[in-house]
Amino acid sequence: MWREVIELANLVETIVHGEVVKEATYRKVYANKKSVRQSEFYQGASAGLKPELVFEIRAIEFRDEEYVRFNGKTYTIMRTYENGENIELTVTTFAGVDVNG
Repeated sequence: MWREVIELANLVETIVHGEVVKEATYRKVYANKKSVRQSEFYQGASAGLKPELVFEIRAIEFRDEEYVRFNGKTYTIMRTYENGENIELTVTTFAGVDVNG
Protein backbone atom coordinates (compact mmCIF):
# COMPACT_ATOMS: atom_id res chain seq x y z
CA MET A 1 0.00 0.00 0.00
CA TRP A 2 2.79 2.47 0.86
CA ARG A 3 4.81 3.29 -2.24
CA GLU A 4 7.42 5.83 -1.08
CA VAL A 5 9.93 6.27 1.71
CA ILE A 6 10.21 9.79 3.12
CA GLU A 7 12.23 11.21 5.98
CA LEU A 8 10.64 13.37 8.67
CA ALA A 9 12.65 15.76 10.85
CA ASN A 10 12.65 18.41 13.52
CA LEU A 11 15.51 20.72 14.42
CA VAL A 12 17.30 19.90 17.65
CA GLU A 13 19.32 22.62 19.37
CA THR A 14 22.56 21.72 21.09
CA ILE A 15 25.41 23.78 22.47
CA VAL A 16 28.83 23.11 20.97
CA HIS A 17 31.79 25.15 22.24
CA GLY A 18 29.38 27.73 23.66
CA GLU A 19 27.52 28.14 20.36
CA VAL A 20 23.91 27.07 19.74
CA VAL A 21 23.87 24.59 16.86
CA LYS A 22 20.65 23.51 15.16
CA GLU A 23 20.73 20.07 13.60
CA ALA A 24 18.01 18.02 11.94
CA THR A 25 17.30 14.52 13.19
CA TYR A 26 15.67 12.46 10.44
CA ARG A 27 13.73 9.23 10.59
CA LYS A 28 12.25 7.20 7.74
CA VAL A 29 8.55 6.40 7.30
CA TYR A 30 6.50 4.88 4.49
CA ALA A 31 4.17 7.20 2.59
CA ASN A 32 1.99 7.66 -0.45
CA LYS A 33 2.68 10.68 -2.64
CA LYS A 34 -0.47 12.50 -3.69
CA SER A 35 -1.26 15.52 -5.84
CA VAL A 36 -1.92 18.93 -4.36
CA ARG A 37 -5.62 19.71 -4.66
CA GLN A 38 -6.44 22.63 -6.92
CA SER A 39 -8.26 24.50 -4.14
CA GLU A 40 -5.32 24.02 -1.79
CA PHE A 41 -2.91 25.28 -4.44
CA TYR A 42 -4.87 28.50 -4.97
CA GLN A 43 -5.44 29.09 -1.25
CA GLY A 44 -1.72 28.69 -0.64
CA ALA A 45 -0.84 31.01 -3.51
CA SER A 46 -3.11 33.73 -2.12
CA ALA A 47 -1.17 33.50 1.17
CA GLY A 48 2.20 33.64 -0.59
CA LEU A 49 2.88 29.91 -0.23
CA LYS A 50 3.39 27.31 -2.93
CA PRO A 51 2.16 23.87 -1.89
CA GLU A 52 4.10 21.35 -3.99
CA LEU A 53 3.41 17.83 -2.76
CA VAL A 54 1.15 15.94 -0.39
CA PHE A 55 2.33 12.86 1.47
CA GLU A 56 -0.03 10.52 3.28
CA ILE A 57 1.36 8.57 6.23
CA ARG A 58 -0.11 6.67 9.16
CA ALA A 59 -1.20 9.22 11.78
CA ILE A 60 0.42 7.21 14.56
CA GLU A 61 3.82 7.74 12.89
CA PHE A 62 3.60 11.55 12.84
CA ARG A 63 5.35 13.30 15.75
CA ASP A 64 4.73 16.95 14.85
CA GLU A 65 7.78 17.11 12.60
CA GLU A 66 8.43 20.29 10.62
CA TYR A 67 10.40 18.96 7.65
CA VAL A 68 10.20 16.25 5.00
CA ARG A 69 13.08 15.01 2.85
CA PHE A 70 12.14 13.19 -0.35
CA ASN A 71 14.41 12.27 -3.27
CA GLY A 72 17.21 14.41 -1.82
CA LYS A 73 15.09 17.57 -1.55
CA THR A 74 13.97 19.13 1.76
CA TYR A 75 10.46 20.52 2.20
CA THR A 76 8.69 22.37 5.00
CA ILE A 77 5.40 20.94 6.24
CA MET A 78 2.92 23.77 5.77
CA ARG A 79 -0.31 21.94 6.61
CA THR A 80 -1.51 18.66 8.08
CA TYR A 81 -4.91 17.04 7.64
CA GLU A 82 -5.90 14.02 9.69
CA ASN A 83 -8.11 11.57 7.84
CA GLY A 84 -9.01 8.64 10.06
CA GLU A 85 -5.93 6.48 10.64
CA ASN A 86 -3.85 8.52 8.18
CA ILE A 87 -2.57 12.08 8.03
CA GLU A 88 -1.79 14.15 4.96
CA LEU A 89 1.29 16.39 5.00
CA THR A 90 1.19 19.26 2.51
CA VAL A 91 4.73 20.48 1.86
CA THR A 92 6.44 23.41 0.17
CA THR A 93 10.04 24.00 -0.87
CA PHE A 94 12.17 24.68 2.17
CA ALA A 95 13.89 28.01 2.66
CA GLY A 96 15.79 28.88 5.81
CA VAL A 97 18.15 27.13 8.21
CA ASP A 98 20.17 24.21 6.81
CA VAL A 99 18.31 21.03 7.74
CA ASN A 100 20.33 18.50 5.78
CA GLY A 101 21.55 16.81 8.99
